[in-house]
Amino acid sequence: MDLEAAYYVYVYIDPRNGEEFYIGKGSGDRKYAHLSHNDNSEKAVRIRAIRSEGFEPLIKVVATRLDEEQALLVEAALIWKSGDVLTNKISGHFADKFRPQDTWHLELPRFDYTNGLYYVNVGDGGTRCWEDCRQYGYLSAGQGAKYSDQIRTLEKGDIVAAYLTGKGYVGIGRVIEKAVRENSFLVNGKLLRNHKLRLSNISLNSNNENSEYMVRVDWIRSVDRDEAKWRKGKKLFYSRLIRASLANQAKTLEFLEQEFNIHFEDLLE
Repeated sequence: MDLEAAYYVYVYIDPRNGEEFYIGKGSGDRKYAHLSHNDNSEKAVRIRAIRSEGFEPLIKVVATRLDEEQALLVEAALIWKSGDVLTNKISGHFADKFRPQDTWHLELPRFDYTNGLYYVNVGDGGTRCWEDCRQYGYLSAGQGAKYSDQIRTLEKGDIVAAYLTGKGYVGIGRVIEKAVRENSFLVNGKLLRNHKLRLSNISLNSNNENSEYMVRVDWIRSVDRDEAKWRKGKKLFYSRLIRASLANQAKTLEFLEQEFNIHFEDLLE
């Protein structure tokens, strides 16, 4: 047998009720090692209780002829599937790859949607002003569903690069709340419109389908409009769209990482 594929995953079963209570991985005689443990762990206590009634725990191999990484992954999957009925103290290797227990009712990033990296046009003027967006932590779009629909697709955890027309890129931020209508967007407990804004007409159409929609953003890096990041002739990405993916814009991403001293890969983790 290939020694690199000598691992297996095993399960301990309580013969009194057929309940699985421990899952592990190993090679050789590892699956029997727990029988000699005499500590106060939940697993050892369970084994002693089984033996006190004249039985022995059932030990069954679930998967065999695995390399170590495969065994770790199978172990993690079985622990995840079994939930909290096991005596395992840890969730196993690769635990961060699995959906947390008891979260079926939640929409979770990486599992129900994947966070993305997006260009967002600030749309300076009219109902929008970069200085307000920067100070109060938001981006917005509206005055028509064809505009607001684009910003409403942003999910919590998405990374946005804010672009100011005629200037360049002015901020890198993380979406921390999905977009809501202007008349529901609070900053420090009060409506944004009640703060000292440079523009006072953000509430235009706030009671109908043309309302401005605000998405809350935590600005990781941001600059004044006069310090906007741009370089002519470098073929950097920009668009009249409110929102566009930057996933395939390698030159622009490299430029933004250098100018804002960030690493997008780290931000998206």
